[in-house]
Amino acid sequence: MKRHLITLFVTILALTAWAQGNSALDQIKADPWKAYGNDYPYEQKVSRLTKAPKGYKPFYISHYARHGSRYYWSDQLYKDLDTLMTTAHNKHLLTQEGEAFYSKFMAAKQELMTGVSELTQLGWEQHQFIARTMYNNFPQVFKKGGNVLAISSLSGRCVISMAAFCQELVQCNPAIEIREQSSRFTLDGVVPTDSQNPVKHNFPKPNKPRYESNRDKFQSDNSLSKKVVERVFTSTEGLPGRPEMLGNSLISLYTTLPSINHVGMMGNIVTDQEIVDRWEASNLGSYSWVFAGQYNMIPILEDILKKADAAINGSSDRISDLRFGHDTCIGPLTVLMGINGADTDPEDPYEVKNIYQNWETCKASNIQLVFYRGKKASDDILVKCLLNGDEAKLPVPTDMFPYYKWSDFRSFYQNRINSIVR
Repeated sequence: MKRHLITLFVTILALTAWAQGNSALDQIKADPWKAYGNDYPYEQKVSRLTKAPKGYKPFYISHYARHGSRYYWSDQLYKDLDTLMTTAHNKHLLTQEGEAFYSKFMAAKQELMTGVSELTQLGWEQHQFIARTMYNNFPQVFKKGGNVLAISSLSGRCVISMAAFCQELVQCNPAIEIREQSSRFTLDGVVPTDSQNPVKHNFPKPNKPRYESNRDKFQSDNSLSKKVVERVFTSTEGLPGRPEMLGNSLISLYTTLPSINHVGMMGNIVTDQEIVDRWEASNLGSYSWVFAGQYNMIPILEDILKKADAAINGSSDRISDLRFGHDTCIGPLTVLMGINGADTDPEDPYEVKNIYQNWETCKASNIQLVFYRGKKASDDILVKCLLNGDEAKLPVPTDMFPYYKWSDFRSFYQNRINSIVR
């Protein structure tokens, strides 16, 4: 008993150090692009992972990923900016910096309009990197080859992300057999809310995040849009759209530029420091929508539990199940699973940044659940969660973080599902 208490105490200390050493504001200071939130391009780094308990080896991985970097998801942004900038140029309402941006935007316009919503080269490379890192981190899962099922949303950028990942995995070991599927038959396990999903759900809606009732206590600076407009236009008289919307459109373009290889297109119209300064407010908005959508992701969590059970009991011979979807799924799934405390639901709006950071729902963001077997048949199955390559904490009781007993993991999440779907 004493040994377990000491282990638990050490675990708590480790988690506290983890939280203190990785504060959201410190991370943004080190990498301002993280303030781009879900426009942040996946950070291609290899993290140091904790060794498994003695005698345990990984044998199965369950995974969910967002598509990689892409052009803007809707052509409306590009169309609106085309109309806006062309009108301002023809009316001689652009500043010198505005004219410079106009020239660069018009030179890239055909590419942007053609590429709308499609995966970029960077998006492809992100999933290649994630696949190879997964293979290198857990070679015991893949070294003998085996069967893998990969399912994707019906969106082209998700299908191509899946292809990039699977091709890289097979290049690591040609003995791996992967069945790739983008189908209405599998939508429930990857994008349950898709209108084409033949399985219809009617889950209850969660209450609004508790911080919303204290939102008026949060001091938010909304002046950036106005500053951007003043840098681009000498006047907005006769231009389409409200000035605030004009600025927001330009800011929306700015945060996508790293994903489409056009960093620098906008000069100093917007700066990274300005995006950093408004990040906490934008993160609050992000938390609202991921929190609101969490119950709709129950079918994905059920798919994870069901397929893991099959891999464990031998009714499935797959060594991995891969899923490729969208931020609208992985963000709420992070909250539903309470990864790194995302289900905490604090009352203080200033605490939200400590339990959810919207860059964790970045381009190519991914959750990996890695399953381990011991040497003896009586040994517990263990599972570890990685969020974007880093070991993540779950609300499941454990005295061996980052490892959790599968029986505890399964029971916890099945109870959570049951408590919602009564």
